[in-house]
Amino acid sequence: MATHHLDTTKATAINYFSRDLEPVLTVSPGDTVVVHTLDSGGHVGTPSADGELPPRFFGEARGHCLVGPIAVEGAKPGQSLAVRFDSLVPDDWGFTGAALRETPLNTRLGLKPEDGARLIWTINNQTRTATNQLGLATSTDPFLGVVAVAPAEPGEHSTTPPRPVGAGNIDCRDLLAGSTLFIPVAVEGALLSVGDGHAVQGDGEVSGTAIECGMTTTMTLDLVDEPALDSVYAITPAGRITFGFEADLNEAAAIALSSMIDWLAATYAITRAEALAMASATVSMRVTQIANQTWGVHALLPTGAIRSI
Repeated sequence: MATHHLDTTKATAINYFSRDLEPVLTVSPGDTVVVHTLDSGGHVGTPSADGELPPRFFGEARGHCLVGPIAVEGAKPGQSLAVRFDSLVPDDWGFTGAALRETPLNTRLGLKPEDGARLIWTINNQTRTATNQLGLATSTDPFLGVVAVAPAEPGEHSTTPPRPVGAGNIDCRDLLAGSTLFIPVAVEGALLSVGDGHAVQGDGEVSGTAIECGMTTTMTLDLVDEPALDSVYAITPAGRITFGFEADLNEAAAIALSSMIDWLAATYAITRAEALAMASATVSMRVTQIANQTWGVHALLPTGAIRSI
């Protein structure tokens, strides 16, 4: 198996999804890719002393600054692309913004753009901590917010919303190193794009940003002919995860739960009603993110929560 390297350059950076983009790299199943991405805004350089962010790679805020697409030989619809995150190493700085623009949530919270705040973080990968200009620190748990294959529909597609087939801006904090994300393939070659590094994030990503940072990601790509589900799912250090993405929170939760019930029923050869009963005893429902036009909910079955005797 080969190892490939990609950086953010004019030849590799994109800020939208499209099935018509030429791949910047083609790999074989089982190959490893080491890719360095900029933060979600594509800022090049470091913040100024007064906290101003450096210039953007694309010069405009159209979408996330990603690297891709990466084609996987033999990938075709009906399969899932397995993306295993072998390691995730943040750059040495990041930022978090809050209430910098008018949104329904900010209005509900009584915050206006003139109240906005931006935290600039110094990231220490040795101690796995991030410290901001307020003198406050937190532990880091890095992951990528955007991991996506190209949609089947023609045209250019926004990187903002998560999608039930192609994944996208999932922003799931449990996708740490050691996790494998399974994404249904929609087009030949899969055409994977990644980015939106987060040094750490709480469930919900409540301000609309996590600790946004550049990231060096080592990931191994493979194909699954008979995936456990026909939707996006993951196996992580925390446990099995299924997702729901929908404009309505209740519907997003129902989708995530329904997928988990299907998985449990197939795994343990039980009925869906029995699987729902088991889920009630063992599965946790979490709000993944509330920031991306579409609600994200994930269902988590912790490792070892169910044992056959």
